Amino acid sequence: MARVKRGLMRHKRHKKVLKRASGYFQRKSTNFKNAHEQLMKSGNYAYRDRRNKKRDFRRLWIARISAACAECDTKYNVLIHGMTEKGMTVNRKMLSELAIHDMDAFRDLVKQATA
Repeated sequence: MARVKRGLMRHKRHKKVLKRASGYFQRKSTNFKNAHEQLMKSGNYAYRDRRNKKRDFRRLWIARISAACAECDTKYNVLIHGMTEKGMTVNRKMLSELAIHDMDAFRDLVKQATA
């Protein structure tokens, strides 16, 4: 059986890792071991933050709706409760967009929900 030398595959793997790590700070972009460790960390952060991004946007939308509710002399929780009681299905993203771009429509929604 012929002897297998692995230099070519190792070189390819190292090049692939170092290419992905280009732009990292100091040795993390040039040293294979450091680059590989940082790539594994970066992958974990990316996985975690794809989920956290959803939380962050929801918090932003709620803050915007809350501020708009304060202008309409009502509270966020009263608005949401009224909307669920009336069966109005407008998600928080669209509510925040209404609050930003079309305050009159948002006021009408608040009146309908709290009436």
